[in-house]
Amino acid sequence: METVLDKLTQKNDKKLLLLVIDGIGGAPYRGKTELEAAYTPNMDRLAKSYITGVADPVAPGITPGSGPGHLALFGYDPLRYEIGRGILEALGVGLEVTPKDVAVRGNFATIDDNGIIIDRRAGRISTDLNRQLCTRIQQEIKTIDGVEIIVKPGKEHRFVLILRGDKLSDKVTETDPQKEGNPPLRCEPLVPEATHTAEVVNKFVDATRKLLNPPANFVLLRGFAKHPQLKSMRERFKLTPAGIATYPMYKGLARLVGMDILETGPELEDEIETLRKNWDNYDFFYFHIKRTDSLGEDGNWEAKVELIEKIDKLLPDILDLHPDVLVITGDHSTPAILKAHSWHPVPVLFVSPYVIPDKSEAFNERECMHGGLGRIRLLDLLPLMLAHGLKLKKYGA
Repeated sequence: METVLDKLTQKNDKKLLLLVIDGIGGAPYRGKTELEAAYTPNMDRLAKSYITGVADPVAPGITPGSGPGHLALFGYDPLRYEIGRGILEALGVGLEVTPKDVAVRGNFATIDDNGIIIDRRAGRISTDLNRQLCTRIQQEIKTIDGVEIIVKPGKEHRFVLILRGDKLSDKVTETDPQKEGNPPLRCEPLVPEATHTAEVVNKFVDATRKLLNPPANFVLLRGFAKHPQLKSMRERFKLTPAGIATYPMYKGLARLVGMDILETGPELEDEIETLRKNWDNYDFFYFHIKRTDSLGEDGNWEAKVELIEKIDKLLPDILDLHPDVLVITGDHSTPAILKAHSWHPVPVLFVSPYVIPDKSEAFNERECMHGGLGRIRLLDLLPLMLAHGLKLKKYGA
């Protein structure tokens, strides 16, 4: 399907807008999901006029990370392309990643006197303190055993580590046990060729420990990855794509598939203004809203409901741009009742003048389960967007 699709694409001036409300899907709490409980007259009106469905980001029963979910949304099979978190974070903060590099996602963390992790996020230290710590590390640790060390801050407790040198491998274990109350893990090679890389990683962790103080007195490393060198959306789909996102990882995902990253402010209103200002320059827009996912992971059902209502209230500002095709969905579900990503399919709202409207009465999980799109793969959404944007030629004679 992938190679066939690439051959069918054609360029035109139709505008496609993919609105990704991160973690939008939920599960019932006191009888209602977050989306069911929210007052969303604008999305409900679109659901009544167009078509809905649900989509599995990877496959039924599989709980996806943000990376696989987004790859599917962008038209890349997440079962074929497995992208490490480190590369996404590195691209997201604007680092150039070469074929010689291994990119790593880092957390500043807190350990006690016994070497036990008591906070994996160091109390979510400020981004300013993060910058100071990364500057100190970069000044003191420039190379280890011939490998160049590059450290760049992200937001709050997150940072990116680049290892640059010959014969480095991403086939190593992570040092983050991903649970408090445990000691950090040592990095181990998964293949013999990765022994040198693992040794460099452990020496980096040991060296940083001498430079750091509470609350950020340790570093945890995960998501070791090399650049996958994907064919871009411009090449595959003949699109001129742009991404609007506020978190580094999602910028990284968009940059990975060849999107231009449009700088924006931190608020939803800022993102909409960025979309408006750049509307004439691109024909595909990826518009990402993060905090629905964060609130789901925090278990804050009420705040997630309120944010969905805010998104709906601002939706007319997006509709005023008159996209030819609009899809509203998520990259995965994050039910507040679970405080985590889940395996639930994501609701999909598909707006196009060429759809045959179904009988959906609202945009929520229960209504979408009976929508005209049915239950599809998230990977199938982009081909449908291309088709409704008249960007696909006929297949066969």
